[in-house]
Amino acid sequence: MDPLDPDMFHPACPSSVMPIRIGDKWSALIIVCLEQGPRRFSELRVPIHGVTPKVLTQTLRALERDGMITRTVYAEVPPRVEYELTPLGRTLLDLIAACRHWAHEHMVTLLAARDAYDHTTRPA
Repeated sequence: MDPLDPDMFHPACPSSVMPIRIGDKWSALIIVCLEQGPRRFSELRVPIHGVTPKVLTQTLRALERDGMITRTVYAEVPPRVEYELTPLGRTLLDLIAACRHWAHEHMVTLLAARDAYDHTTRPA
């Protein structure tokens, strides 16, 4: 087997700037919520259980910065803000669907592996 390339994750590598990271808990969920059209902040919080307002705000800002969503502020009283997928953001929908399909197909095996691991690593 060849040794690992020390530059495989070089700072200039595209993987270091990926907007959707495997460990990111919320970005993919937000993208799925925006699939059907613009949504307000309060609408996004309903299906995304457990996200705090602060983390949702941070994630929305990161997605906006990466060009995945737009944020539109309407001059109303009180102000209305909507988030919407950009064409670039929409390109992630098929990838997220593939990940969801994989999770559906392998969830039982994954959970069994976690359970087996937990039982072998717990102190007696």
